[in-house]
Amino acid sequence: MMEIAGLTVLIGAGATAAMDLWGLLVRRAYGVAGLDYRLVGRWLGHLLRGRLRHDSIAKSASVPAEAALGWVAHYAIGIGFATGLIAVRGEGWLRTPTIAPALLTGLVTLLAPFLVMQPAFGLGIAASRTPDPAAARLRSLITHLVFGAGLFVSARLLTALHV
Repeated sequence: MMEIAGLTVLIGAGATAAMDLWGLLVRRAYGVAGLDYRLVGRWLGHLLRGRLRHDSIAKSASVPAEAALGWVAHYAIGIGFATGLIAVRGEGWLRTPTIAPALLTGLVTLLAPFLVMQPAFGLGIAASRTPDPAAARLRSLITHLVFGAGLFVSARLLTALHV
């Protein structure tokens, strides 16, 4: 059981890192900024004080250690999503990872930004209150598919290394 937990953490962290590398590439190549995880920390800080939704999280008061809180939450969420995949697919998927369940997990994780984070940040359901909702949705879709691919690649690398 401990081995599965350790692999799950590594797979989730690896997939989250893949998503972050993708964001860095997109930012450098196209100048498109991704989510500022400092704002995730700010939202969590306010959530702990009882405030779920903001008109604009960027205009809300900052909270202590919001950047660190946001990055830790980002990786914890990625590990949580990996846990969901492994809970559904089981230990067999860890032994022989396949791409379809990983990509499907990436698609399912879109529910988090579309239905929770974006509305809570004041961006509307599925980024409906952003200047270009279609572009924001496409960026989210691609990013979460990259996360799904990262789940698969991380699992395959760990399998190849016999970790």
